Amino acid sequence: MTDAAIVHGVHGAAGRTRWKCFAGRRQLASPTEAVEWASVPPGGLSGEHRHTRTEEIYLVLHGHGEFLFNGRPHPVAPGSLALTAPGNVHGLRNTSDTDLDWWVIETLSPSTNAVLSGADHTPEVPAMGEPVIHDLFKERAVSTAGVFDGPLKSVEVVELDAGERRALGRTDAELAVFVHGGRGRATAADRTSVELTANTCVTLGAGTTTRIEAGSALRLLVVTLAVPQHTPEAK
Repeated sequence: MTDAAIVHGVHGAAGRTRWKCFAGRRQLASPTEAVEWASVPPGGLSGEHRHTRTEEIYLVLHGHGEFLFNGRPHPVAPGSLALTAPGNVHGLRNTSDTDLDWWVIETLSPSTNAVLSGADHTPEVPAMGEPVIHDLFKERAVSTAGVFDGPLKSVEVVELDAGERRALGRTDAELAVFVHGGRGRATAADRTSVELTANTCVTLGAGTTTRIEAGSALRLLVVTLAVPQHTPEAK
C-alpha cells in the first residue's frame, strides 16, 4: 500500500499505523462511516477503544496477532473476521515478526443513524457482549445476523481462476470489494474499466452490475452494505 498515510498514536496507542481510507460517508449511499485498510509493524498496537455508535469489522489480511476484546486477547491470523457491536471495547496487537494488515469497515448503528437523521431518539449504549470471530477463509461466507443490526449484512470470499468472469451487483445493497490476491479487471455497465491488483478496493453502487474478469487466480473479499429503502410519497 504505497500511498498509505502514517498515523501516530491511533486510539491512544504508542507507535505508528499505516492507514488508508478507500471510501466514506460522502461516497456511499449506505450508512457507512468508512471503508479502510490499516497496518501495524511487529510489536505494534491499534489501541483499545469502546464503540458507542458504530458497528465494525476487522478482517485480517496478512500477519498474526491478538484481537483485544473487552480486555481479553484472542489469536487472529489471515482470514480472521472479528465483529464488534456497540457497547464493546476492541483493539489489535501485532505479535508476529511481519506487518499485520487488516481491512476495516465501520457502519452506523440504527440508533446512531436515527439521531443523525433527525429522529426524536435518545440512544443507549448496549451492554458488553462476547467476542465473535470467524475464519472467513474456511467458512467462505459469514452473515452478521444476530450481531449487527445496521447495513453491514455479510462478508464472503469470491475466487476466480485466470480467464474466469463473474458479474457482481445487488439491487438493494452496495458492495465493497477488496482484492486480496491476484489481478484482473472490473468493467461497469457504462464500460468504465479499472485494473484490479492486490490491496486495491472498489465499491459498487446499489442497482449496478460490474463484470469482473480474472487475469490470474483472483481472490476477492466482498462486503454487502444495505442501502435505505425509500417508500414513494403518496400523491
